[in-house]
Amino acid sequence: MKTVSNQSVLKRILLWWAAWVLITMSLTNGWDRLPRSLIRTIPLLIGITVLLSVNLKYLLPTFFFQKKQTLYIVLSALLIVMIGFLLTLDIFPWSNKILRPKRSGLRLLSQMMPFIITLLGSTLIEITRFANRKETQAIQSDKEKLESELKFLKSQVNPHFLFNALNNIYSLAVTQAPETPESVMQLSEILRYMVYDSNESKVPLKNEINYIENFVDLQLLKDSRSMDVKVLLDKSAPDLMIAPMMFIPFVENAFKHSKIENLKESYIRINLEIDGKEIKFHAINSIPNTKFTKDKVGGVGLKNIKKQLEMLYPNGQHDLKINETTEQFEVILKIMV
Repeated sequence: MKTVSNQSVLKRILLWWAAWVLITMSLTNGWDRLPRSLIRTIPLLIGITVLLSVNLKYLLPTFFFQKKQTLYIVLSALLIVMIGFLLTLDIFPWSNKILRPKRSGLRLLSQMMPFIITLLGSTLIEITRFANRKETQAIQSDKEKLESELKFLKSQVNPHFLFNALNNIYSLAVTQAPETPESVMQLSEILRYMVYDSNESKVPLKNEINYIENFVDLQLLKDSRSMDVKVLLDKSAPDLMIAPMMFIPFVENAFKHSKIENLKESYIRINLEIDGKEIKFHAINSIPNTKFTKDKVGGVGLKNIKKQLEMLYPNGQHDLKINETTEQFEVILKIMV
């Protein structure tokens, strides 16, 4: 454990000095003979200075906070006895004139009582401070761990979107399609969202909607024929703030697993509705009768989005339902923002 700074030790010593001077003056009516009473507190203040310095700088960090509490108790008790005993020796100027101690166990105990109280008080305060620091560090560590995990999860999802978009642009370029410039612009917007917005904790809903529209447009360019894809996105509350990349994995999976190029059997339905502070996302895609090879990368998406939802919208802030049959795959996601 990091030891207390000299400046902090000095502040604590001054505070305990002030506390014991006030206590001593009040209990002995020392206000009537202030100069003499202040002189009589000199041994007490010296003892407190030694006690706090040793306790804060050495005993607590070396023993107590290193889980050596028994040794700490023994050494603290020895320190108090030593301070109380040394302050009564005749070698000090105040020995006879100020303290005039009686060599009895009760007298020694009464003289050591302020030091016992000071030790217990300062130790309890430092334990509280130590516990608060540990709690703050734990919270910060959990926050950093959460942020790192979210970034890791997003890094797994984002490249797949990029690969899909690049493949579509490549197909357009090969055929010299007139839609190429617009598609390049859409890809640019997708990249901007992935690079910048996806690293933010919250983004406007309109940014997510724009991403979905660009993504769907690029997917539909894979085939010149009309694919059965219907998208209805509610834009009535564009400034609602949500975590980025919440709906994209479901859209991506709908295109990946529906085999939408099969115009006779395949279909995709994507719907987003807003009701106050609730966003409802609904995606349905057909499942082809014949099995086909799937890109293994895309299978990570749904697992990741579940983890992200649990971390970003915990305690009933989201409701995710996935219904799958032999013919259809359905996702219903509700988020409270």
